Amino acid sequence: MTMAVKRNITVAIEPALLKGARAVAASRGQSISALLADQLRELVSGDGRYQAARKRAVSLLASPLPLGGVPLSREALHERRRVR
Repeated sequence: MTMAVKRNITVAIEPALLKGARAVAASRGQSISALLADQLRELVSGDGRYQAARKRAVSLLASPLPLGGVPLSREALHERRRVR
């Protein structure tokens, strides 16, 4: 199995958050680096799925669903009965 090339990054976070992240990573048997990589992978994947779903939804909305019936004219839509 070939290992992917990885890049180092620097992240500045508050000490309390770092302490919590260390605890979460330890409880999962991971390093903070692995924990962050997993979370970023999930975030990027989720965003890709969202964009694809949004594109499908916009395309569905572009063409109306045939519901049957006859389209009303503008006059018929705005016809008002005399109320007295």
